[in-house]
Amino acid sequence: MSKTASATRAAGSSSEARQPTAISRTYSIGELAKMFEVTPRTIRFYEQEGLLAPRRQGQKRIYREKDRVRLKLTLRGKRLGFSLAEIREVVMMYDAMPDGNARQLKRLLEIIAEKRAELDRQLEDIRLMRLEMDDVDRRARDALGQLGEKG
Repeated sequence: MSKTASATRAAGSSSEARQPTAISRTYSIGELAKMFEVTPRTIRFYEQEGLLAPRRQGQKRIYREKDRVRLKLTLRGKRLGFSLAEIREVVMMYDAMPDGNARQLKRLLEIIAEKRAELDRQLEDIRLMRLEMDDVDRRARDALGQLGEKG
């Protein structure tokens, strides 16, 4: 494993001993891609969108723990249906107050409520569409049955 992992093991179970190691942990684009099962292109896209800000060493990108957390939040937001603008808003609030604060949590709850309302509308649209499809299906079968009787 890496020097960081060895240092963590050598430090023992003391959380004070592990904190500096965890903070100084860095990742390559390949490590993050593998960790989150995304492509390096996806990570570069989120970087282009301002959601990640790796250090550069020539052409090499060096991602910090903060970037790993931001990528995790971004991917979770995408799974929940958040737009990039909504994700950016939540991530920026997280950066300002990593342990959360009332404003951050209230905004997150607002976004979740909006997403739930949107899903409820979509479910109703699907229900109505299925009713319409059932009606068309029934009519087509009836018409087919009448054609079979005449033919």
